[in-house]
Amino acid sequence: MHPQKPRLAVFKFASCDGCQLSLLDCEDELLTVAEQVEIAYFLEAGPADSSGYYDVGLVEGSISTPHDAERIRAIRAQCRYLVTIGACATAGGIQALRNWGDVEEFAQHVYARPEYVRTLATSTPIADHVKVDFELRGCPVNKHQLLELIAALVWGRTPRVPRQSVCVECKRRQVVCVAVAKGVACLGPVTQIGCEVICPQYDRECFGCFGPKEYPNLISLGRRYQRDGHDNGHLTRLVRSFNGYAPGFRTVEKVLAKNNHSSSPQPSE
Repeated sequence: MHPQKPRLAVFKFASCDGCQLSLLDCEDELLTVAEQVEIAYFLEAGPADSSGYYDVGLVEGSISTPHDAERIRAIRAQCRYLVTIGACATAGGIQALRNWGDVEEFAQHVYARPEYVRTLATSTPIADHVKVDFELRGCPVNKHQLLELIAALVWGRTPRVPRQSVCVECKRRQVVCVAVAKGVACLGPVTQIGCEVICPQYDRECFGCFGPKEYPNLISLGRRYQRDGHDNGHLTRLVRSFNGYAPGFRTVEKVLAKNNHSSSPQPSE
């Protein structure tokens, strides 16, 4: 009798599906994964067995509705390991821009019948609602890191996902620093590695797609860019993108917006 394979489930909340597509983009590697685990629930790929217990649950997307908040608690109860994948699940995503605005006002402008919309005032990461065993960042996630994560959880070891800054990878690839050479405000020094430095290779600043590195000093970096002549509005917009509501990023506006340069309301901590 063959031992039962570990059961894997992939769940979606408020997101664009990009991180689930990263898993499908693994193609041949995904076939190898399928030999080692039972992909029991993955609507993007077809399987949809919502019964029973899962060894690993991968969650894409943020919590943005009352129904989401109830559903994630039920999913947590079904999973031995719960892993959040991507910027939406780990930091609230681009939709977390609502956290600095008025959701009711947004709904009035977007929907013909806003009274039918049931949404929360904020878009928040999964970890704000339930215990999360591991976070895999990115917008979208790096497929190689995703495969490493699944393999590690199946074999019972800690995933080997690097936490250094994008600057480390730039130096490894001999990419010229856009902050030093061109005076561009770049988030590379405070952003976690994983993107393969796509933007700096094309003389563009890092936009923080993989979220804050360990112990980011974004306040110090922001002050440095201010001294270099970058205005507070530009720096705030740079930070408030894919991972703007990540704990390592969300408080920096209080420093950048001093002297009332930013008129946006601040989120509660």
